[in-house]
Parts: sequence; structure tokens; C-alpha cells
Amino acid sequence: MFTQIERPAERPPGVGRILSDFGVLYASNGFIGWLFAVTGPVAIILAVGSNGGLSETEIASWIFGVFFVNGLITLLFSGLYRQPLVSLWTIPGTVIVGQSLNHLTFPEVVGAFYATGVLMLVLGASGWVRRVMQLVPMPIVMGMVAGVFLRFGLELVRAVFADTIIVGPMVATWLILSAIPRLGRRIPPIIGALLVGASITLLFGRFDAAITLEFELIRPVIQAPVWSIAAMVELVVPLAITVLVVQNGQGFAVLRAAGHAPPVNAVTLACGIGSLISAVVGGVSTCLTGPTNAIVVSSGEQKRQYTAAMFVGCLALLFGLMAPTFTRLLLVSPKSLVMALAGLAMLRVLQAAFVTAFRERFSLGALVAFLVTVADMPLLNVGAAFWGLVAGFAVSWLLERPDFTAEAKP
Repeated sequence: MFTQIERPAERPPGVGRILSDFGVLYASNGFIGWLFAVTGPVAIILAVGSNGGLSETEIASWIFGVFFVNGLITLLFSGLYRQPLVSLWTIPGTVIVGQSLNHLTFPEVVGAFYATGVLMLVLGASGWVRRVMQLVPMPIVMGMVAGVFLRFGLELVRAVFADTIIVGPMVATWLILSAIPRLGRRIPPIIGALLVGASITLLFGRFDAAITLEFELIRPVIQAPVWSIAAMVELVVPLAITVLVVQNGQGFAVLRAAGHAPPVNAVTLACGIGSLISAVVGGVSTCLTGPTNAIVVSSGEQKRQYTAAMFVGCLALLFGLMAPTFTRLLLVSPKSLVMALAGLAMLRVLQAAFVTAFRERFSLGALVAFLVTVADMPLLNVGAAFWGLVAGFAVSWLLERPDFTAEAKP
């Protein structure tokens, strides 16, 4: 079965070679990529966990799992293949889990994490992953993703009106840094928004004084899974699709555009392994991240960019170990700051989801997938994201058959 796993083109570099290839530019790119991952994306975990009734220690354990475990995978695979292969966690999958926590228990969700990990392990080891990635048309998938992400865009708008004094300057900063690329390259927009929001929060004393902030290392919470058929049906397929099609597909495209040849089967296998280990402490499924890899390969010599990815891995290990401290820091912040960060982090992704969903083919199926997902009406105790995919595919199969024919042509 494992004969389909790609072998490295050359021997892994030694410590001396890694240090020789490393430099200030690659440290800078790695740091900015890591900083992006620990701002908006972490705020999304906090928002999902808090709304889903998870305790502070469970949220910290989740953050530990997705950073520490994936930091190890990033170090191992980036060094082994001498390519930037930053692994983190599926953001769309996290949002889908947030919907499921409205009617499923967290142990049931963790059971689905395990099943998703096993599925990806099999797909990576067998080499079937490319065929699976082509089963559901991307516009229908992105219609479902847009429906899941819409809540974060709406929460951003509500936060602007509910807490203008903090969120207004954050949005203005994000817009200015996005509109002036020269400035945006120096300070990524989401990081600028965080700095402004944190400064205003400090200035007006808006941190929650009832929660004491102190340095603390992680004490992971081992999550015992509950094997629920409803959770498996609802979550395994959507989670696997968000990893393999949405996240990994984006990551592979970014790396190929930069001249790399990412090992698709090996990365999928790594996602399965990472998902299984992260699930032990309640972490969502592992994926090859698109945005952080894009930052890592944005400059420098192609053959040395793997060192920037390894630096991200080292920083992820440290962040995971200190997860309780950072979790509490976000918890003492105003909810509007966290929701604004999450919304701004998702804005471009939401835009890309709409563009992909309604640009050309399968637009009716994508619309149905979007509407069913937004309606958020579980059926047979299975959440709306799954039924959005089913309904969108069924409508396209009935009413957009020419699009399937056109898609099959080389």
C-alpha cells in the first residue's frame, strides 16, 4: 500500500546545511507566516470553542494539538523533502465543527476527527487521493464553504456597530494596509489590525480584570472519543473535503506556482497521521496550509525556502507549549476584538469562496449548497454542511449535466 508514497529527491540536509541555508530573510518570512497563523486563525478556534461550550483548558489543549503536532510534521517533512511544507489545521473544518457543536457533544466530534484521520491515512497510502479530490466539483464545495464562512463576515459587521471604538480602527487599519501593498508587505493587514485593536483595548482598559493572566505551560486534556454514526456522517466527508480539496489543493497550487513539486500522497499521509495524533487532545484535522506557505515562498532562493518552513515549525512548537497563556490572553480580550480578528482573517477566504462557487460552471448547484448550509437545518441529526454538499451535487447532476461533461474534458 505504501508504495505510492513519493520518495525525497535527495538526502535530507544535516544540521550544518540547514544553518547554512537559513538566513535573516527566511527567518523573517517564517516569522510573518507564523504570526499570521496565531492571530485570526487562533481567534476562530477560540470563537468556535467558546460558542460550542468548551472549557478554557479544552480550548488550550485544542490549540496545543494543532500547533505542536503540526509543528513536528512541518519540521520533519520540510527537512525530509527540502521543500516548504507547512502543516497546520483546516480553518473551514474548524468552522464546520462549530456548527456541529450546536447539537453534537465534543467527544462525538473527536470521534469524527479520528475517523477523518484514518480516511486520509488510507487515501495517502493508497495513492487514491487525486481521484477523491476530483469527485465533487470545486464550485459546489466552495458554495458549502461560503455558507459556513458567512457567519464570520456577518459577525464582523455586527462587531463594527456593537463596539465601534475598538473594531472601527481595526477595520480601517486592515483596509489601509490592504490598499497600499508596500505597507502591507511590511505589516500584514491582519497583524496591523491586531496591534491596533490590542492597543485601543489597553488604552481604554477593556481587558476582563476578573481573569488573571499568568504564564503557564500546557497540560493537555486527553479527549476520549464517542463513536456516533450521526457525527461520522455529518463531519467525516466535509472535514476530509476541506482538507484535501480546499486547503491542500490551495497549498499545492501555491507551492507549484513557486516552482516546488510537493509530494501529494506523502502530504496526505502526513495529514492523516497529524489528524489522529491531534485528535487525542481534541485538535481538528491537519492540512497543508495555503496562506502560511504563500508567505514562506514569497521571496528568497527556492532551494533555501524550506528553512523558513522549518522556522515556522519551531515557532509552532513553542506556541503550542504555551497555549494556555495565549488562550487566556484572548479570553480576557473583548469579544468584539476576537470576532473582528476572526472576521477579517476570513474576509478574503469568503471572497475567494464566492468567486470560485459562482464564477462559471455548477453555479446552480453551488447556490443550492450555499443556501442549504446557511439555513443550518440538521436532518436526521446530521448537520447542514453535509446536506449542502449532497443537495448541491444532486441539483447539478439533474440540471447542469453539460458542466460535468465539460469538466471531464482535458
